[in-house]
Amino acid sequence: MLASMSGGRDEALERDRADPLASFRDRFVIADPGLVYLDANSLGRLPRSTQERLQDAVAHGWGERLIRGWFEEWLELPTSVGDLIGSLVGAAAGQVLVADSTTVCLYKLASAALDRAGGRTEIVIARDEFPTDRYVLEGLAEARGLGLRWIESADEVVSALGPKTALVVLSHVNYRSAVVAPLDEITALAHDAGALVLWDLCHSAGVLPVGLDAAGADLAVGCTYKYLNAGPGAPAFLYVRRDLQDELRQPIWGWFGRREQFRMSHGYEPANGISAWLSGTPNVLALKAVEAGAELVAEAGVEAIAAKARALTDYIVELHDERLAPLDFTLGSPREAERRGAHVSVCRDDAEALCHALAERGVITDFRMPNAIRLGCAPLSTSYAEARDGVDRLVELAG
Repeated sequence: MLASMSGGRDEALERDRADPLASFRDRFVIADPGLVYLDANSLGRLPRSTQERLQDAVAHGWGERLIRGWFEEWLELPTSVGDLIGSLVGAAAGQVLVADSTTVCLYKLASAALDRAGGRTEIVIARDEFPTDRYVLEGLAEARGLGLRWIESADEVVSALGPKTALVVLSHVNYRSAVVAPLDEITALAHDAGALVLWDLCHSAGVLPVGLDAAGADLAVGCTYKYLNAGPGAPAFLYVRRDLQDELRQPIWGWFGRREQFRMSHGYEPANGISAWLSGTPNVLALKAVEAGAELVAEAGVEAIAAKARALTDYIVELHDERLAPLDFTLGSPREAERRGAHVSVCRDDAEALCHALAERGVITDFRMPNAIRLGCAPLSTSYAEARDGVDRLVELAG
């Protein structure tokens, strides 16, 4: 085995002692201190504040205030929590809404964008987009008789754009490779071609700067159960640029998206602003969990979180080169920190079997086809020692 240039576990512990965000780890429930959890890019750990928030929402909000809670606080949660998330993704107030699942939010945004297409007949999407994005677009294309223009990566967007392009759908951070797409550049290119862009922020919201308003982004969607730590199945958020809110009309008309909803009037008139993108009754308890998780991210600051994400993933890349590459692993993520999200994919033909073996050894990662083990870092809860331990056990199994 090659000597480690990055030092041993003591050196990882020293990095933890110097980490300005290290104290945030104590703000999460860590039921098993011996478990190495490198899958927070799928499901973030439970913040302790979320337990308290939910206990209060159940005992006081639901138990004592009953239906009065809607008019005292709950009706405003989709927009107030949306504004909080907006502050984390570079969106001014009134443009982000916490609503349905990622799939439903994506459908709403894409459908509304295609209604505005004006005879344009193509949707540009990458072949390795997250499955739900591909499936939603495939369904919309089939229903409307549109064509899908498949690209291999974000680098091919410019060559795919043309007078037929209605919509471009891309992830800001690729779920498999962690490649960061140039959001500003692609947005500008699409606008020059007369198309809209719908960004998937599931792997960047809460962990990387996004800058939606600064880029002039049109539409975006993102989940809250990864780096925003809102819990399994937590509702997603959507972003509609302010000047598009009156132009686009969402396709799922429900009573919460109607103007003066409690009048129960006949006929549908959309509510003003971003609230028009609501449909059914919001999940109050889930919204309180989103609120607690997003507040924790806001307290730490996205820039500080992103800095630690770069440092943690740089550390894993070092460990890959020194310890995994000699075992025939290859790096499935960019080496340059500025081009990489908060996870690192390491690849070998037996990756799926190794993921299962790691789980049996107390290391939770995940496998992505065809040959990648994702080592996910949540900067507020992942320590350098945890990352080191995960790699150490992978070396033991793969050697």
